[in-house]
Amino acid sequence: MCSIIMGMAIPMRPTKDVFHNFGKKDGKMRLASPTCGRRPTCSLKLSGTVDQLPSTRRSGNYRPTLWDFDDIQSLNSVYAEEKYSIKACELVVQLKKVLQGESNWVRQLELIHDLQTLGISYHFDHEINQILNSIYLEQKYLETEERDLYSTALAFRLLRQHGLRVSQDVFDCLKNEEGELEAVLGDNTKGVLQLYEASFLLTEGEMSLEQARVFSTNFLQKKLDDDEIMDEHLSWLVRRSLELPLHWSVQRPNARWFIDACANRSDVDPILLELAKLDFNIVQAAYQQELKEVSRWWKESKLAETLPFARDRVVENYLWNVGLLFQPQYGYPRIMTTKLFILITVIDDIFDVYGTLEETQLFNDAILRWDVEAIGHLPKYMQICYMALDNFINEMAYHVLIEQGVLIVQDLRKSYELQRGDVPKAVECYMNETGASVEEAREHVKCMLRETWMKTNEESFKECPIFSKDFMRSAADLGRHAQYMYQHGDGHGISNPQMEERIRTLIFQPIPLL
Repeated sequence: MCSIIMGMAIPMRPTKDVFHNFGKKDGKMRLASPTCGRRPTCSLKLSGTVDQLPSTRRSGNYRPTLWDFDDIQSLNSVYAEEKYSIKACELVVQLKKVLQGESNWVRQLELIHDLQTLGISYHFDHEINQILNSIYLEQKYLETEERDLYSTALAFRLLRQHGLRVSQDVFDCLKNEEGELEAVLGDNTKGVLQLYEASFLLTEGEMSLEQARVFSTNFLQKKLDDDEIMDEHLSWLVRRSLELPLHWSVQRPNARWFIDACANRSDVDPILLELAKLDFNIVQAAYQQELKEVSRWWKESKLAETLPFARDRVVENYLWNVGLLFQPQYGYPRIMTTKLFILITVIDDIFDVYGTLEETQLFNDAILRWDVEAIGHLPKYMQICYMALDNFINEMAYHVLIEQGVLIVQDLRKSYELQRGDVPKAVECYMNETGASVEEAREHVKCMLRETWMKTNEESFKECPIFSKDFMRSAADLGRHAQYMYQHGDGHGISNPQMEERIRTLIFQPIPLL
């Protein structure tokens, strides 16, 4: 799926009619739609009725969707009302004054960290950019008077995360004569936690940071095992980070967790927390409206009814796009990419579960040729899928043409390749090849993940990178979200309790403001 996703030319920037402005009467998200006028559709029509699908075919035995059409269409959040956007806008203004008025560089970094983990940093991009560039250019993080493990590691992580290369040597002054950190740390759990988080911004060959990762992991795990962390909030943070570090985490779901965790934090700014809760609910209301539109499209397509062997996963496919583009102004890309993911899921089930070898070869040929004559050779159920895919491409090309004046229909068709096959699980594949145990195989996969992240980190620091920053961010977020979806098993095709709860809290359940 991932190769097709990255290849599709879905517009990632908001169109001129898609905005999210707090406190403005005309700030509601609007989507240009071909339903206003004549809807562009495939000119091909099916004659007669659809043949009944043979009962002798294979079945994936997928569970029915947990969120049916009526459930989704009943969503109606009060946070779509204008008064909440006005209040949020007022809070943003107040916090900008706080951020701009803070002179202590460590406190500035702590505020930026809070804004990011609570999911509201996108309101302060300009201010954060100015602060981080100033700290980097003036090398404030090297000032010995205020320097300790906590502030050094926090600065290192935020600056590198911002694309500013800070040397791993900044930690050398905190080591003893043998080059070890352990002897000088004492009981500094808060500082070691920041060192742990910073170590995941390493690049290939940075052995000092790799040693810091190993040491901090062991240190923090022992603290938890021995029940030595007295601060309950800090204990929660350590447990959460050991499960998945911040650099590998998906932004929006992470924000929900941190907002809930702030209930046990005594030093949180009440304005900061109020904005975080309000913003989460306002953006969630936008998500619900987008999900309702996708749900209507799915029902109108009749794919769930005519292809019952395929997974009905509207909500799960939408969730991928919250991970890739969480900001409210990207409603159109989220909707269109969700439709794409749904179609990919259906086609995946045709190839893996239902279709015969001969049928899948015919379907693959039809897609590669995009030939009207080819569809006549397909079985009826494949004709339906083919037409749904063709309609999707026409719809997207229509939007781009009227909004940006560019004709991309041929580019979209060329990008939709179906070179695929069964993909074995990485853990099972390594076990079969080497005879390793499950735990050894899992550790090997984790090592591969770390190596991939090293390369991704390195690319973000290049002065003349091969890829744009937007592409790099999207690629990294795709990796983050894939790990999020499959962290506790198959969260896409086979529902599990952890994923059900994640979906409920992210899309369906607002956060109480009081």
